[in-house]
Amino acid sequence: MKLLVCVSKTPETTTKITFNGDQTALDTSGVQYIMNPYDEWYALVRALELKEALGGTVTIINVGPAANDPVIRKGLAIGADEAVRIDKEGSSSLDVAQQIAAYAKDNSFDIVFFGKETIDYNGSEVGAMTAELLDMPFISFATKLEVEGNTATITRDIEGGEETLEVATPFAISAAKGLAEQRIPNMRGIMMAKRKPLNVVAPVDTNSYTQVVSYDLPAEKSAVKLVDPENMDELVRLLSEEAKVI
Repeated sequence: MKLLVCVSKTPETTTKITFNGDQTALDTSGVQYIMNPYDEWYALVRALELKEALGGTVTIINVGPAANDPVIRKGLAIGADEAVRIDKEGSSSLDVAQQIAAYAKDNSFDIVFFGKETIDYNGSEVGAMTAELLDMPFISFATKLEVEGNTATITRDIEGGEETLEVATPFAISAAKGLAEQRIPNMRGIMMAKRKPLNVVAPVDTNSYTQVVSYDLPAEKSAVKLVDPENMDELVRLLSEEAKVI
């Protein structure tokens, strides 16, 4: 099987978020970056498991500048066979989807994997957009994936339960928690990653219909109020009048 895993670079989960002077971009001073966890822990690892069970190749793809290469190399260290970086800073979800779709169209992948969302923007947009551009079925928020021949059985969480679907390849899928278990690259994988191909591809011309006007941080949380356990009337009043939860 030919498997494509789309990966993003995101700020490390403990990063303190600040923006530039006009509030239109993240202030990257001192920011540590990682591979988006949903891409790494679930999408990439499940793709590798399928390759190990059924044979084939796993390619990872990223849209971004050369500064993304260390994150991409981690995917190679975990076990991907090759990597592709489309040499452009994505301007929008649609721009990124168009770049990925343009590459995927020329390479006939059986399954295109995405994490269910990135932990910085939480948009859950690129997977569905890419699938539409490729004219592929798209199954989102998958927690289980089994493949037999050209048919995949996929389970995903829905409100109040689970939904199980069958779909024929080729298709696109977004990975949620439960699809696989995180793998840590070992020393052999890290050394081999240095010799695996990381192909830089020129971007295609795309259309983008949105632009960022500004970002705002959420309002700071109010200080904790301590209530004497003997004063239940005050607790009830606060929950009713201030917290408005009862």
